[in-house]
Amino acid sequence: MSVANATETPVLEVRNVSKRFGGVKAVNDVSLRVMPREIVSLIGPNGAGKTTTFNLISGVLPPSSGQIIYRGEDTAKLRSSDFARRGIGRTFQNLALFRHGTVVENLLVGRHVHFRYSVMEALAFWGRPRREEIEAREKVEKIIEFLEIEELRDKTVSQLAYGQQKRVELGRALACEPQLLLLDEIVAGMNREEKEDIARFTLDIRDEFGIAVLMIEHDMQVVMDLSDRVYVLDFGALIAQGTPAEVAADPMVLAAYLGEDAHA
Repeated sequence: MSVANATETPVLEVRNVSKRFGGVKAVNDVSLRVMPREIVSLIGPNGAGKTTTFNLISGVLPPSSGQIIYRGEDTAKLRSSDFARRGIGRTFQNLALFRHGTVVENLLVGRHVHFRYSVMEALAFWGRPRREEIEAREKVEKIIEFLEIEELRDKTVSQLAYGQQKRVELGRALACEPQLLLLDEIVAGMNREEKEDIARFTLDIRDEFGIAVLMIEHDMQVVMDLSDRVYVLDFGALIAQGTPAEVAADPMVLAAYLGEDAHA
């Protein structure tokens, strides 16, 4: 489990955040936090506002109200392009890979935020561009080894099975060297063996790299096995939080998922 210390500064703090789309409040006064080296799950029925919350945290959408603090910095000051550069990596519920690119090429896209050379320097491909390109390829090869996809490195993404593509997407998120990793239904559509592999990688990402993880997940076994803490959304509002065991026994959570009478 997490070795996060209560005295540490949170990697992420979401403070009373709401998001409106016209007259619809998709996220309603949500607060949550993720501590260093912690795996936190955000769960809830379909349409609960989980992906909208991820889009707010990763800069895809601006909040209508409230604050999102990442490593002590209010993200309202950031441009959308700054989030990955600051160390927020993300996978997507619907795969967002370049299907006609190779595995290596897709992972190198994740390194783009760390390139500092200009277009003119790139044309010469000497000095800084060459050094940064070599460093990027070295880091990508380490990710390939970590995710155990060496035999896939030169294959195009369109040739890969769905579970393999999920690993590539995870690798691309790791390539930006995140301090916070957002996993959006990373095991959806996978078989049992593939889920076990991703669960193992997620624990290793936390334990070996010290990366904090916030994940949206519908597979409750994965949530129970991996999470240090769990937040539950329903109709855009936070209805429960706590350890996996505490949340699983919460009558409000049972009502949201099973339609049971929360007061029975």
